[in-house]
Amino acid sequence: MVNRMLVAAALLGLAATTQVSAQTCSTAPSCSVNNTASVTVPIVMQLTLSSTTTALTVPTAANYDAAPGVPDNGPTATIKANKGYTLKIAAQAATWTGTGGASATKAAGDLAWSTAVNGTFNGLTTGGATVVTTGAGGTASQPIFYQTSWHSATDTPGTYSLVVVYTLSVP
Repeated sequence: MVNRMLVAAALLGLAATTQVSAQTCSTAPSCSVNNTASVTVPIVMQLTLSSTTTALTVPTAANYDAAPGVPDNGPTATIKANKGYTLKIAAQAATWTGTGGASATKAAGDLAWSTAVNGTFNGLTTGGATVVTTGAGGTASQPIFYQTSWHSATDTPGTYSLVVVYTLSVP
């Protein structure tokens, strides 16, 4: 019984010592105790597209085999990051999906993109291309513009769709 009381007293003494050591202020007429607040901030990034679908303009006879292609507004990518970032664009597949008689061999590159309505347009690839890159974090909005090329010999009537993948990454 005496051993149990000694163990209990020793444990209470440790608890009291720990509690007392956390409070180091004891001088009068004033005293200060410091507290350090800390946090480890992770990389924070967010990519939002203004729309998850883009309805392309239906081609007319004049649009087939004509350059530069049928223009359309794509989505606007809004980026928020606390570190420098890169936004890339790519086609999910090498060819468009064709249904209702549409050719399944229409090349992904027939959908070209640019960051300016009258800018340089580049055909999509599955390897992707850099839309924008920056060395600093922040918030930015980047509009994307599309041009679709149509070919009378191969682009048969039907419904065409192509998944365009936007990827935000930090170095």
